[in-house]
Amino acid sequence: MKYDSTRWPFVTGALPGTGGRIRDELADFVVDEVRDEPPEGTGDHLWLRVEKADQTTQRVIGHYREALGLDGDAIGHAGLKDRHAVTTQWISLPAACEDRLDAVPPMPGVRVLERVRHPRKIQEGELRGNRFSIHVRGAAGSASDAEAVLRALAVTGVPNYFGPQRFGAAGDNAERGLLLLRAGRKPRGWLDKLMTQAVQSWVFNDWVTARLAAGTFATVLHGDVAVKHETGGKFLVGDPEEEAPRAAAFAISATGPLFGRKYHEAQFEARAIEDEVLAGLGLARDLFRPLPGSRRPIRMPLADWTLEPTDEGYRVGFFLPAGGYATAVLREIMKVEPEPPQAK
Repeated sequence: MKYDSTRWPFVTGALPGTGGRIRDELADFVVDEVRDEPPEGTGDHLWLRVEKADQTTQRVIGHYREALGLDGDAIGHAGLKDRHAVTTQWISLPAACEDRLDAVPPMPGVRVLERVRHPRKIQEGELRGNRFSIHVRGAAGSASDAEAVLRALAVTGVPNYFGPQRFGAAGDNAERGLLLLRAGRKPRGWLDKLMTQAVQSWVFNDWVTARLAAGTFATVLHGDVAVKHETGGKFLVGDPEEEAPRAAAFAISATGPLFGRKYHEAQFEARAIEDEVLAGLGLARDLFRPLPGSRRPIRMPLADWTLEPTDEGYRVGFFLPAGGYATAVLREIMKVEPEPPQAK
């Protein structure tokens, strides 16, 4: 289970890629968190919209926690943002901290853009998605090649692969997580959780590949657990022919398994494909009992994409729903896995 980007194919494989590289500079990769509703302006929590550059979300939260003397779970955030980028996101603090906020020492690369009260703490996963703006430099292909891929993805959807960062800088997170699962050990701490989630992610990516190979990436099968893209609601597909128009209109999509002890289980034809993927890896469903289970859409809609040629390549912008990896879009455009940022 050593990470290899060539294991998981492109949905736009018939179209040429541009090649290129990203993250020459921090401003080449910009991420802005998008929420459904802004904070209300009153309440017992103080929401901060924070811009950070070359800092992890965990380090920013740790800085405020230490400076304000807060408990470990007192600060809320919806998700983690890239370190090697310029990103904005909301974090929440107890409102009682507001009077002491100006005394918090400055942190390199971090600034607070807004402060607003709200009745609730921010919960993990509580966001609509993220807006990306990424400069691809040194592209051998043209911006028109990139545009052709973007137009195709807007129709088919983007394969919702987990990106390389899920599998670690050395690409061995899944290998290490598998050792934990085979030892029957429940994850202890965030590192164990990260490793075992990488195993779930690996199996999910293989399941997406199996559906692509079977020509059922953009359709639903008997027994699929499908998701309604507008509401997030899930249901078991009884008659795939009846649901075909909604799948074709991108109103619904199949979801794949993040195996665990409790989740919506597929049935019939859809379950058989999951079993084939597990068998191909020499794994069984029971192996994942120490983990909570979930499901993940097979594809993401590509919304509001933009493309601007530059002197060194092009800058591409797009919105992805929560949990989506920008690398899933970039690898389709570039036809190579974007190189991970190098530690400095």
